[in-house]
Amino acid sequence: MYNVAILSRDSALYSALLEAAQLPHLKLVLVSNKATAFDYSQVDILFGDPDLTSNVIKQCTRLKWLQSTWAGNAALFALDKTDYQLCGVKDVFQQAMQEYVFAYLLYFSRNVAGFNQAQLKKTWAAPSYQSLAGKTLGIMGVGNIGQAVAKMAKHFSMKTRGYTRTSGDCEFIDQYYTPNDPQTFATELDYLVCLLPQSDATTGIIDHAFLSYLPKHCVLINAGRGTTIVDRALMDALQSKTLHAAVLDVFEQEPLPEDHPYWQLDNLYVTQHTAAESMPEDIFPLFSDNYFRYINGAALHNVLDFAKGY
Repeated sequence: MYNVAILSRDSALYSALLEAAQLPHLKLVLVSNKATAFDYSQVDILFGDPDLTSNVIKQCTRLKWLQSTWAGNAALFALDKTDYQLCGVKDVFQQAMQEYVFAYLLYFSRNVAGFNQAQLKKTWAAPSYQSLAGKTLGIMGVGNIGQAVAKMAKHFSMKTRGYTRTSGDCEFIDQYYTPNDPQTFATELDYLVCLLPQSDATTGIIDHAFLSYLPKHCVLINAGRGTTIVDRALMDALQSKTLHAAVLDVFEQEPLPEDHPYWQLDNLYVTQHTAAESMPEDIFPLFSDNYFRYINGAALHNVLDFAKGY
């Protein structure tokens, strides 16, 4: 038998899915929505939210595998404990991110706010607007989610640029750029979507210098990690109108404090980390599949690299 603990805000839903699945050789020893007092030394497998599991993982002395419920696992990477397999979440967020990104690309290109203002003023003369066709979209991070965004961009006849260290074979990316050439990548972008993971290499990568390469009409969307952006640099660019607008789904500190200057900027849009949320019905199959692989001695899917941080 394998002792499994569930530690998640959606623990009740995950427990119900686990009961319905009737996975063999499994003993559920804990179901909780917070890091509670418990003898974690008996846990073989941990299934849960990274911020909650990070509070107890050092007590899991015989832990062999942790299945995360989130795409971001910074809280676990920040710890010294690495004597277990950490599996992330992949291949479930593509559609949600496509919808999120293009909701805002269309919002700005079709000038939805302008039409709303014209209606309020009872003005028939239409405000200016543009098509996405022919516009250039830069995508920072061309993993499976970035590739899905690039694919959708082609449905709108957009030009695409990819910014990546590793991948270079996506058929929907017109041109690839590396971190060694940020200026050439950023120059002439109409829209920029950042989907980079959190790591030492990506922290603060969107700084004053990088933002200075973007055209004034460019719109920045960050749905990757909040640490990617230097807050002061972005605020300066938005306040000086050297960047048209920014849509931020992620922040270095979450929830975003009520006194943070971001709330006061009329050309910054906050979306409260909702671009592509982890839904139990999507995440549980990843756990179930890996569980069968685990008990059969097969390699687990989506094993993360502690050295790289993703």
